[in-house]
Amino acid sequence: MRKRLSTLTFATFSLIAFNSCKNDTTDKSAELAVNEITQPEFTEIEAESFGYSVGDETTDFKLKDVNGKMVSLSDYSDAKGFIVIFTCNTCPFAVASEQRMVDLDKEFKAKGFPVIAINPNNPKVQPDDTYELMQQKAKEAGFTFPYLFDESQTIYAKYGATKTPHVYLLKKEGDKNIVKYIGAIDDNVRNAAEVKDRFLANAIYEILDGKEVTVKETKAIGCSVKQ
Repeated sequence: MRKRLSTLTFATFSLIAFNSCKNDTTDKSAELAVNEITQPEFTEIEAESFGYSVGDETTDFKLKDVNGKMVSLSDYSDAKGFIVIFTCNTCPFAVASEQRMVDLDKEFKAKGFPVIAINPNNPKVQPDDTYELMQQKAKEAGFTFPYLFDESQTIYAKYGATKTPHVYLLKKEGDKNIVKYIGAIDDNVRNAAEVKDRFLANAIYEILDGKEVTVKETKAIGCSVKQ
């Protein structure tokens, strides 16, 4: 992992408050009540963070799925890339994104970009994110993709994920998985019906068309990872 300085394009936008993320002691304004999340017009700012940057090669992992099997990216020999989404059971932003994750898997798995969901939260800090409750969540939400438990909390740290949900779009280039997009699924985390810009889907279609991704990074809006 390395320290990086990235240029983010993101918007200041208004949303109505969600219930608070449980047991959170940090970033209360974003998790307790995002009565309003402001989605600005896209302007460029500089932000400092740790983890993968767009263009970086990612390392593979082996994590436990809710079906008890161990899953690695290398298991998907026919994939063109991966939609890796760090998410959890109870964060209002993650819950609001569940159907979108299912829809993304339906839209892109056959095109070579399956969804891989990873729960980075420590259940000792957030008791509603135990492995058993992950199994229940996957069943209730109708997940059609792996929902993996980052029990050691090492994978999310390598990626640099700070929120749930937090998206990393990877593209296979030879035997490497290269980061092509980081950030949000779209421009309205609260209400899928009001989405105007599908950041992640747009990036995948550009890759499928052999084009450079136009919007490479946006601001992930969500609850902080429980460490």
